[in-house]
This record gives sequence, C-alpha cells and structure tokens, in this order.
Amino acid sequence: MEFLSTTDFWIGLVKIIWINIILSGDNAVVIALAARSLPPEQQKKAIMFGSGAAVVLRIALTVVAAKLLELSFLQVIGGVLLLWIGYQLLSGGDEEEGHGKGNGSMMAAIRTILIADLVMSLDNVIAVAATAQGNMVLLILGLAISIPLVIFGSTLMIKLMERFPVIITLGAALIGWVGGETVVNDNLLHGYTMAHPWLHYAAAAAGAILVVGLGKFSQARAAGKQARI
Repeated sequence: MEFLSTTDFWIGLVKIIWINIILSGDNAVVIALAARSLPPEQQKKAIMFGSGAAVVLRIALTVVAAKLLELSFLQVIGGVLLLWIGYQLLSGGDEEEGHGKGNGSMMAAIRTILIADLVMSLDNVIAVAATAQGNMVLLILGLAISIPLVIFGSTLMIKLMERFPVIITLGAALIGWVGGETVVNDNLLHGYTMAHPWLHYAAAAAGAILVVGLGKFSQARAAGKQARI
C-alpha cells in the first residue's frame, strides 16, 4: 500500500477522474434515454445497476481494448448497433406495452445501457488505461469513483428531458453521431479516413440525421395509428 503515499498515484487518480467526467457525458445521455420511460423507483434502480455494471464492464474491457480495436469490422458492427439503439430510444422501441411489464422494461433499459456503454467505451478506456500506466488499483479506483458522477449526470438528464423534451431528440442525435464516428474509426477504414478527414464528420452527421429521421418517422406513424383507433 506504499503507492498510496506517492504523488504520482494521486496525480494519476485525479487525471482518471477528470477523464471520466469529460467522457461520461454521452454515457449519461444514453442512461437517461433508456430509463426515462420507467416509473421513478425503477428509474433509480436502472440507473444504479446500469451505471455500476457498465463501469465494471469498462474495467474488464480496458485489459483487451487495444487488441479489440485492431480487429476489422468490430467498430463497424458497434457503430451500427449504436445507430439502432439511438433509433429505438427515440422511437420508444424499448417501452413495453402495458404497465404490467415494468420489470421487463427495467431489464431492457439496463441491457441497453450495457450494450451502448460497451460500444462507446472502446476508445475511452484506452485513454484511461494509458493514464493508469498499468496500475490496476489506480484504474479500478478511478473508474469506481466515476459511478456517482454518471448516476448524478443521468438523474439530471432525466429531469431536463421531462422539462425540455427536445433534449430527447438531441440525445438520440448524439448517439447517432457517436455511431457514425465509430463506423469510420474501424481499423478497416483507417487509411481511407486519414486520407479524407472530412469523412469523419460526414459519417457522424449522417448517423445523427439517420437516427433522428427514422425515429421521428416512427413516432409520426405510431401517432397516426393511435389517431385512427
């Protein structure tokens, strides 16, 4: 435990916490979108379980993240998965019919949180791992401290979404943006993307537009069906 008394340990811990504060914004949006339709009590459970499990998953992912990013098509698959999640969250695809399926909805929210965090964390964990410099205690402690940060951010986002519904659309657009970025960051496309830097932003914007466009179309179609009933 001598490392606890070293300056390098505490500086590294502060760096990791700061990195997590910066990188947790999009994760908080995903969690808030996934949990917003649940009853208040289930919202708290989904946020706590989803955030905690996501951080544990991120710690495990850190060990193999660098190798995973070398695999072709992995980020293409992950990016497409994020686009689908963004569409589902905006169109209400995660909401179960009826109030009797509340537990199923909570499990669906936690599942969505875990899948989205897994995909969105591939790049993020490399920055955290580099800061930890092989110190697993520093890595685990820093990420564990980030749990309350994500929980607070998610809770705040849910309250803002209730007051300003436009944030739901912006949140889905953010997920689409990250999804588009993830696709073109794939190792298979790395050389082409480096030669054409504009492609990074074009793909991100296309992802955001695709998610919002399909999500709004789905909402309008559902509203039309309701009107005819």
